[in-house]
Amino acid sequence: MAAKKKTEKKETKKAVKKEVKEKPKKEGRKKEAIREKAAKETAAEKKADAKKTEVKAEGRKIKGIIFDFWGTLVENGVFPSPIKRVRFILRLDMSFSEYVVAFEEALMKQKFRDLYEGFSNVCRTFGIREHPKMMDILVGMWNKNKMLAKPYDETVSVLEGLKSEGYKLALISNTDCFSLRDVLQKYDLEKYFDSVVLSCEVNMLKSDPAMFRKVLDDLGLQEDEAIMVGDSIESDIKSADRAGVKPVLIDRRNRMEFNDKILSLKEIGEFIKKAESE
Repeated sequence: MAAKKKTEKKETKKAVKKEVKEKPKKEGRKKEAIREKAAKETAAEKKADAKKTEVKAEGRKIKGIIFDFWGTLVENGVFPSPIKRVRFILRLDMSFSEYVVAFEEALMKQKFRDLYEGFSNVCRTFGIREHPKMMDILVGMWNKNKMLAKPYDETVSVLEGLKSEGYKLALISNTDCFSLRDVLQKYDLEKYFDSVVLSCEVNMLKSDPAMFRKVLDDLGLQEDEAIMVGDSIESDIKSADRAGVKPVLIDRRNRMEFNDKILSLKEIGEFIKKAESE
């Protein structure tokens, strides 16, 4: 009898040890099953959301929105704008429309080793004799603009909303090779765009219709299926119009005369509805 009890005791201990050993494995398998179930549910939800997005996009006239960057989605870090400040620092006596085209040609159509090389090219373009102090001021101001630049308050929510509605979004910008990509990364903005086309990377400016054609090709859209939103009559509105894309001026201070105008990015949805009903 004593031997039998001893054997039963040993077997009970073995069973308890086995259960203790197996428990973490069972719990692990259970957690894994829960994770797999959650992953499947997430994938199904994403698929359903994608289908809803496709349905929303069907039958629309406007399927894509092309945005300018500086002054449209992102606020410059210095005021007046860095381009206007360069004109003042170089003491250039010419109309702004004439100056801005030449400036962008000089700094924004190619890549440079650093900003000093870039502004050296700007000085040559305008026949300005460069000197160290002036170059330090130009480079310091340009870097300050990048460091302090930030999205407008409504930028992210508007981009998220348009994306969820099924619109294809693109970014087009006349910009140097040292600033825009860093700001995009800093604020995690690139994820919203189906195409990002920068003048310094494609060696052309927005004034060249080929730059808009590249964006449209990336989006798989025709000219009449997209609108372009920008804050500059010269660089954005006239360029988009030249490329056959409907331009929309964003004029936050309501100082410019233009028929198709919005005062905030939040008005884009209403503008599109109005444009599609015409």
